[in-house]
Amino acid sequence: MIHFAIVGCGHIAKKHAEAIEQIPDAKLTAVCDTVPFHMDYYRDRYNAETYIHFNELLDDPAIDVINICTPSGFHAALAVRAAKAKKHIIVEKPIALSLEDTDQIIRACEENSVKLAVIHPNRFRPAMMELKKIVESGKLGKISHVNATVRWNRNQSYYDQAPWRGTKSLDGGVLMNQAIHNLDLMLWMMGGVQEVFSMSATRLRNIEAEDVCTGLVKFANGALGVIETATTVYPRNFEESLSIFAENGTIKIGGPSAIHIEHWDVKGMNREEVDRFVSQIEKDPYGKPGHQCLIEDMIQAIKEDRQPAVTGTDGKRALELVLAMYKSAETNQPFKLTYEEVPR
Repeated sequence: MIHFAIVGCGHIAKKHAEAIEQIPDAKLTAVCDTVPFHMDYYRDRYNAETYIHFNELLDDPAIDVINICTPSGFHAALAVRAAKAKKHIIVEKPIALSLEDTDQIIRACEENSVKLAVIHPNRFRPAMMELKKIVESGKLGKISHVNATVRWNRNQSYYDQAPWRGTKSLDGGVLMNQAIHNLDLMLWMMGGVQEVFSMSATRLRNIEAEDVCTGLVKFANGALGVIETATTVYPRNFEESLSIFAENGTIKIGGPSAIHIEHWDVKGMNREEVDRFVSQIEKDPYGKPGHQCLIEDMIQAIKEDRQPAVTGTDGKRALELVLAMYKSAETNQPFKLTYEEVPR
């Protein structure tokens, strides 16, 4: 049995708790939050121990893994302390808000021989796993370009729920908070980015950070990419999609949350073959919840002493792209990145 603790009992914490509950060899043992009544649900529903002070949680020898679900600006300090306490770590996206903080987290985990996983659950959606397979197979041939699109709605009441939402110091805007999942998928398919040019604006929401951002990227493999992200779409989430245009194929995974195969035309695949596996995916397009997949993977990573499926370096790469887009938008200039292959 692997014992988990959740730090930060806001909205996303319930996804973690529900996922842990579904896993036979996982148990939610404790929760931690600076506001006591936020923990009542977890004490009553899961019989979890409650801690107001993080140091007391770290002293609990029963806890193996700490799931960090706090506002993003607190991730780094908590993760470094957890690593030094020899606890494995699952951290919500983004891994941190700066590359310096990210490097501190990764270094602390390496020095203390603990596992680090970042929550990018959309990789486990059935359509995305099929897309990853065919990209890796080489059947698409040379990729010309990709489109990563997030056209969502987050109205003002969403940002008004808590004072940290939409701030640059604790949260970020559409790139950092919503679209980073889509950017992670794009990087997972395409590899690293060498150069980016972007523009951003705060058009409709009363927040510090951006509510709309567009960008162009050049990948290390020479392919190009177009990124469009917004939380200003009226009146509800309209589209999240990833499209790949290649020498031997055109594929789009779309819908409001990038779970449906909207177009799949690949050289050598007949219509019946495509219809068959698309029909199979449509029976359960979400598949097993991504949080559950990541937590199960962490358990196996501990038992097998291997890297988790989504590593700290993966989280860093997505963050690096977001920060590069911010920098380009601020300077109105292209921004070059130093691409390094992620070790596997």
